[in-house]
Amino acid sequence: MVFLFNSDPERGAVFREIFARELPDTDFVQKGEFVPPERVRYLLTWTAPEEIERYRNLEVLFSLGAGVDQFRPGSVPGNVKLVRMVEEGIIRMMQEYVTLGVLSLHREMPAYREQQKAQEWQVRSVRQASERRVGFLGLGMLAQAAIERLAPFQFPLAAWSRTERDVPKVRSFHGASQLPEFLAQTDILVCLLPLTDETHGILNARLFEHLPQGAGLVHVGRGPQLDQLALLAALDTGKLSGAVLDVTDPEPLPQGHPLWSHPKVMLTPHIASVTQPHTAARSVVENIRRHRAGQELIGLVDRTRGY
Repeated sequence: MVFLFNSDPERGAVFREIFARELPDTDFVQKGEFVPPERVRYLLTWTAPEEIERYRNLEVLFSLGAGVDQFRPGSVPGNVKLVRMVEEGIIRMMQEYVTLGVLSLHREMPAYREQQKAQEWQVRSVRQASERRVGFLGLGMLAQAAIERLAPFQFPLAAWSRTERDVPKVRSFHGASQLPEFLAQTDILVCLLPLTDETHGILNARLFEHLPQGAGLVHVGRGPQLDQLALLAALDTGKLSGAVLDVTDPEPLPQGHPLWSHPKVMLTPHIASVTQPHTAARSVVENIRRHRAGQELIGLVDRTRGY
């Protein structure tokens, strides 16, 4: 039984060491090493390799990332289980980044950054966290983890999801009919939606119009969810006071793109949450054990939903 690691050799070395200790009965093979394709039962990769059909006994494909939108429709055979990466490192880093983004907008760091450039010493009015409403688009594992970290600051917390969800101490909204009501009471919007046909372009002018005047945006979902021209217009008119963007479309943005230098935008190169090899390897090992025991896999993707 073979586990094929289709990624960089540095992370592969970490995985190999952990597999040798935790799953000694499994042959660990890295990209570039020869293995008869029919022996491969498990595959970890960022995108589906070409001629994936030659792995005719493949049972589980593990995504290297928390999302699976990088897999083209039909690129993973229907009989193969597709699993998102769910590991401690990804969760912890997303908690850090969302907290950083929300607090930066709450305390108006983009405005103070511009004042520093202009050598202006000017105190801006301060709102208490209890007066700043934070709303999450998406209520999956990463969103719930970020909500947990924000709760001690006493922000009023709300979330919107496609279907009804119930999370303690969070005001929950669901479905298209409740989206405008959710947005109307959100001062800082955090997007943590998966990329699907329904969420493509969801951060658009129509959505921004439902937000209160001067709202902020923390976007850590996927680049194609954002209408960049609509965002720029909302920032320039003051409809939005600031945006923290970790994802764009394309990545990286072209040289000279206005988001690079916009005074109300903090831009980072898709680093909010990065798979950590040690914790990722342990997560994959646990899922392989669950698979062999006939238990449900953690992070198993529902193909009908796309996440």
